[in-house]
Amino acid sequence: MAINDPVGDLITRIRNAQMRRHSTMSVPASKLRGWVLDVLQSEGYIRGYSRTEKEGEKPNFDVELKYYEGAPVIQKIKRVSKPGRRVYTSVRDLATVRNGLGISIVSTPKGVMSDAAARDANVGGEVLCEVY
Repeated sequence: MAINDPVGDLITRIRNAQMRRHSTMSVPASKLRGWVLDVLQSEGYIRGYSRTEKEGEKPNFDVELKYYEGAPVIQKIKRVSKPGRRVYTSVRDLATVRNGLGISIVSTPKGVMSDAAARDANVGGEVLCEVY
């Protein structure tokens, strides 16, 4: 099955798994998904992830979701830049999410990073998603 929007698929799988209170979930592996998961892990939104490869199958990421007092740590995760409408922003126009309580994940020329890291690196780019 071909997936046109791998980041949108990752976000939807995370949202669905947390609604069903799953502790882990699986998603097909790709470099972009790995970079997004790196940002989510470094910002503390997921416990971690690992790459698993079974013989005769494509590799997957097994993602460990994070909960606090029974509620998911990720309250809302939303795709901003979509295949039909890409959203790019400069470092000056990079908005804060929920007054700094959330993050934007930005794909920059220096790699995929959170909005705070993009401001520190003084680079803009494509806003992939918002998480809070």
